Amino acid sequence: MALPEKLWSLGKTLVWIGALGATFLLFAFVGMRISLKSLEVEVPDLMGKALDEGKTATEDLGLRIRVDTSRRLHPTIPAGAIMLQDPKGGVATRRQRTIRVWVSAGASPSQLPRLIGETEGTAQLRLREDKVELLRIARMRSDRYPDGAVVAQDPPPAATSSAVSVLINQGERTSTYVMSDLIGAEVDAATAALRSQGFRVTVTSDHLYPNIPPGIVLRQYPQAGFQISPGEPISLEVSR
Repeated sequence: MALPEKLWSLGKTLVWIGALGATFLLFAFVGMRISLKSLEVEVPDLMGKALDEGKTATEDLGLRIRVDTSRRLHPTIPAGAIMLQDPKGGVATRRQRTIRVWVSAGASPSQLPRLIGETEGTAQLRLREDKVELLRIARMRSDRYPDGAVVAQDPPPAATSSAVSVLINQGERTSTYVMSDLIGAEVDAATAALRSQGFRVTVTSDHLYPNIPPGIVLRQYPQAGFQISPGEPISLEVSR
C-alpha cells in the first residue's frame, strides 16, 4: 500500500475513534446531568404554614428543617406560623438539604395575663383567648402550692410579649425507697411485705431449677439498689 493511502486510512481511523470518544463523553455528560436532576427536589412554599405542617412537607421531600430561635413580628402571619424561609419556595435543591425557617411572633405583642395560681387548664384557656403562645411547661413537686397550679411564669404578668413559659406544681413529692435484694427470698413473704408499702407486685414467670425449692425469687425488676416509689410495679420471677 502506498504511503498516502496508509496515511488516509490512519486518518479515517483516528476520526472514527475521535467521533466515538466524543459520543461517549456526550452520553456520559447527559447521563450525569439526568442523575443529578433526579436528586433534586423543589423547595416547598412554607410561608404561613404551621410549624408541624412545614416539617411534614419538607420531610416528605427528603429535606431537613431548622427553626431559628428568634421570633419576629409579622402584620398578617399569626404567631407560631412560618413567616420566612431560606431558600425560598419553588427553588430546585438537592435532597437532604436543610431549610431554615423563622416563626412569626404575631402582629403585635400582648400584655400577659396573671397566670400564677391558676390551674394548668385555665392558664392554657386564657392564653388561647389572648392569642399568646405557650412556649414551654416545666414541672416541679412541692407541698407549698396547690397540686396542678401555676407557680411561676416567664415573662411575668403584665409584661409585653407574644409568648410565655410556665412552671406548674405536681404536688407533694412522694416517699422513695431503695429496692431491696429479694433474690433467694420466699415469694409469698416478699410480696406481702412489698404490697403493705403500696407497691404493685406481679410474678412474671415460673421456672424449674434443680436443688431450689418452689416459690423462691430468682430474678427481680427493678434490681436491688434502684430508687422506687409506692405505686410503681415490681416484677418477680420465681422457681416452681
